[in-house]
Amino acid sequence: MVQAYNFLASWQLFPEKCVHETGLPAKSGNMKIEGITGKDILQFSTSWVTLDNEAFYAQYTIAPDGEIHDTEIAYADAMQCNIVNASTLETTFIKAGETVVFVTHEIMPNGYMKVTQKVTDEEEKITTNIDVYHKQLSVLPYASSVGSVAVRPTEEGVIKHKALQAMEEQTNMHLDQIKQQIELLARQAQEIRKRRELSMMVYDAKLNFQPVIGQTYHLYQKKDDTYLLSMVAPQEWGRTGPFKHFLSSVKLLADHTWVEVNN
Repeated sequence: MVQAYNFLASWQLFPEKCVHETGLPAKSGNMKIEGITGKDILQFSTSWVTLDNEAFYAQYTIAPDGEIHDTEIAYADAMQCNIVNASTLETTFIKAGETVVFVTHEIMPNGYMKVTQKVTDEEEKITTNIDVYHKQLSVLPYASSVGSVAVRPTEEGVIKHKALQAMEEQTNMHLDQIKQQIELLARQAQEIRKRRELSMMVYDAKLNFQPVIGQTYHLYQKKDDTYLLSMVAPQEWGRTGPFKHFLSSVKLLADHTWVEVNN
């Protein structure tokens, strides 16, 4: 079970990254893989919603020991699960001694989980559907997978999905609000830092007058690299002025900090 550790999580479907040879990927879905306490057994809980807004829910357990075990799944009477390595899990669903579904769960280098499902029909034709999931930051009470195997929608599945969808919408809305507040505070902090740096330059400058709150002045760097605050704008000096560089036009605020202004 140690090798299965990377799979134990709640995963959310990436519909836009799915590739299906048969049918269409679900509109949304979740998959939860967890270990049964005290047993070397994995439990897969799955739920998803189709493009027609039909909700599905299914659950099964398997011992990942490479042995064939009986199962009560509708489309199979036995299943075999093998942990290939820390990033690959293979499960075979068997009916009447024949493989009907072969599923590979693979953890990708980017952290996504790719679920490849190969289904064998009655004519022994194999079709492949690939679903991609990303790990959820929070653990949800159940999960989902989109397979080609038909599962009847249940009232419990519909209720759970609607509750989950409402919860996700609310939490995402609050997270977006917090993100916007953080971005606003970051911009405000950046503006305060700029005002402080500019104010330090102004108060380090030479001036021969008392600045008035709300008035605009002009900051220069002199030839000796000292600063000069003047009431004279650059265009008012004529062809040459007593400075090396014009730095900025600035205004004194009521809190005695300075802000850059554009003339």
